[in-house]
Amino acid sequence: MNHTDRLLKLLIALAGLAASAALWWPTQAEAVRLKEIAAIQGVRSNQLMGYGLVVGLDGTGDQTTQTPFTAQSVNAMLQQMGITVPAGAAMQLKNVAAVLVTASLPPFAQPGQPLDVNVSSLGNAKSLRGGTLIATPLKGADGQIYALAQGNLVISGAGAAAGGSKVTVNHLSAGRIPAGATVERGVPTPWMQSTTLQYDLQSDDFNTAREVANAINKAKGNGTAEALNGRTVAVRLPVQPGERVAFMADLENLSIDKSTPAARIVINARTGSIVVNQAVTIGPCAVAHGSLSVTISSTPQVSQPNPLSQGQTVVTEKADIKINQEPGALIQMPAGSKLTDVVKALNTLGANPQDLLAILQAMKAAGALQAELEVI
Repeated sequence: MNHTDRLLKLLIALAGLAASAALWWPTQAEAVRLKEIAAIQGVRSNQLMGYGLVVGLDGTGDQTTQTPFTAQSVNAMLQQMGITVPAGAAMQLKNVAAVLVTASLPPFAQPGQPLDVNVSSLGNAKSLRGGTLIATPLKGADGQIYALAQGNLVISGAGAAAGGSKVTVNHLSAGRIPAGATVERGVPTPWMQSTTLQYDLQSDDFNTAREVANAINKAKGNGTAEALNGRTVAVRLPVQPGERVAFMADLENLSIDKSTPAARIVINARTGSIVVNQAVTIGPCAVAHGSLSVTISSTPQVSQPNPLSQGQTVVTEKADIKINQEPGALIQMPAGSKLTDVVKALNTLGANPQDLLAILQAMKAAGALQAELEVI
């Protein structure tokens, strides 16, 4: 055997070894940044809410006869300003609307910073367009005031009515005030009160928690991080408070090898939406599906009495009911180990999203679908 033949056999052997290795070598995990899959416990936004009044409407406010709390709120506001309304006076307010004001207080927010607020009608106001929200305190879950909102509403819509006809573009009973609130009090965080912090993962996965702890220890030294369970990772902070910002900036940009998520199919029964992730697989099975339709038609019939019979004309309804059941052929679905195979197999059924809801549940009960069904 010459040198060329030996080299050729060596190349063939290496190619076979590479092909066999591709069968058992695990696929590379998806790399994501730490801040995309985990959040710091205690560093979060807080929801604020308040009750207020919108004034300056063009006759599209609440009807006080149906929403008496609007008139009571205006009366209380006037009393605070030193104006006394005579008892029993009927207040016909067409330019005022009672609203609910909501906002989100971000973490580390300091007094004086602006916030965007959402304003929604609480009564039967036709439109909030052109209105102005008067000073409204926004409270948290503890009942304390954290912001004060006031300003002109921005309504992205229009409406017109005349002669019994009405045209409305977008939603007119809710709007937004950009930078319409000012923070009056900050929320304390455990950022400076402890020497450790806790990362909470978005999903419960022990392998991801281990990868997070290993990546932090590799970057900042052994013993810095410890995975407590499948969702929690404890991290030791630097002793000097001034070093913690740079320390956390390095951590949140660490690259984490995220493992393949659990096989899951999310079904929205109200809209018929179905979302399948990449880990879903199916086994070989046969599926038969037929649609059933019921049609009901009603035809009015008039029974006219004979002349001079002193009878009455009677209108009756004749209803016809038809039931149509289309035959469903038995379709064999091959096993699929990839998302594309699952999509192709489901498309061969030719069913609409509403029919797929029942088909997926039946496949899960038969043991042919390796995935968790979640109905939202």
